[in-house]
Amino acid sequence: MIGATAALAATGGAALLGYSLWEAGQYTLRQVSVPALPAGTSEPLRVLHLSDLHLTGAHADRAEWVRQLATTTPDLVIATGDFLSAADGLPLVQQALAGFAGVPGAFVFGSNDYFAARRVNPTGYLRGPSKHTRRRRPDLPTEELRGYLAGLGWLDLNNSSGELTTAGARLALRGVDDPHIRRDRYRVVGGDWPEADLRVGVTHAPYLRVLDALDDDDADLIFAGHTHGGQICLPGFGALVTNCDLDRSQASGLSRHGDAWLHVSAGLGTNPNTPIRLACRPTATVLTLTVRSG
Repeated sequence: MIGATAALAATGGAALLGYSLWEAGQYTLRQVSVPALPAGTSEPLRVLHLSDLHLTGAHADRAEWVRQLATTTPDLVIATGDFLSAADGLPLVQQALAGFAGVPGAFVFGSNDYFAARRVNPTGYLRGPSKHTRRRRPDLPTEELRGYLAGLGWLDLNNSSGELTTAGARLALRGVDDPHIRRDRYRVVGGDWPEADLRVGVTHAPYLRVLDALDDDDADLIFAGHTHGGQICLPGFGALVTNCDLDRSQASGLSRHGDAWLHVSAGLGTNPNTPIRLACRPTATVLTLTVRSG
């Protein structure tokens, strides 16, 4: 009887693993409406939010799926980091994003745009936020990636700010480098905003110190990634963890952080050494920004 129970448990575990590996390839485009624009704005603003592609040379299918998103004709692309997981992923990043050349956009980096993914104990992710060794040197083509994204015409918001106009709306944007590895320097960009229809904050990891600072400075809308939506979720319960100090109830999707709207992308990839998702499909999102009421 014990042997039969063990065999049944093993069979169920293998089936669940197989399903989780399959789900990690079920790329999904979601649509969200956000009442964030001021009265008098002439038309809605369509924003494509991309995050956590985690591309290596083995992910041609993911790159091709992202490439086809150019047909959504966004007014703006916001990319919240972790484009890479290995150096051989850079050509696929270039393939995936080539169709967005000339489309207004902005980006920040995540830790895996500096450091190649390493083998980890997958259960460690459930015990608390992952860590990087401080003495480890970056080993990915970060500056080539930066140059390519800037060549698309996108703003580099890594501890920087900028302005752009799209779909008749004036946007002021500011962002930080990845808070997960403590590269964020919000004081460099904080304070008063230039005159704009929309004030936008961008970060890879949605740590509260950054979200709080943006909300205190009256950001209208904040974009983040990093959480993978929890990556492993339970039906009726949701994400088990966020890999940062954000509450798990905000692991993905649209919510409020103070007075600001917060959109956390569940992202499109995973650490290549733990290529599974459970009840949390890989996602890109088109946010349609509309006039706010009141």
